Amino acid sequence: MATLHDRLPVDLVRGGRGPEFAALPFTPLYLTDDEFAAEIANKTMHGVMHIGAVADESGRFHAQMAVLVKPNGHFGRAYMAAIRPFRHLIVYPALMRQGAKLWERGRASA
Repeated sequence: MATLHDRLPVDLVRGGRGPEFAALPFTPLYLTDDEFAAEIANKTMHGVMHIGAVADESGRFHAQMAVLVKPNGHFGRAYMAAIRPFRHLIVYPALMRQGAKLWERGRASA
């Protein structure tokens, strides 16, 4: 299955892929000082999770996550519609918690 990592700009590839997930089916794509992206691809869908540090008015940084999903075929569209509540209530909050832990661990070691 094709990966987005093979199509990334050279500057993102040089920065490294970032942390591996022990319990999640995502493959890291790239890691910068303020961004991280990982992908998942299978027969039903191709998805990218992007986490970025965004400054608020006070100058404090907060993580923002976006998950972009492209269903593969008719079955993929039906499957993604059926699991939408599960993704939003269980999967995405778990990703944010794990991402926050990794972010804090990275800040503590810097």
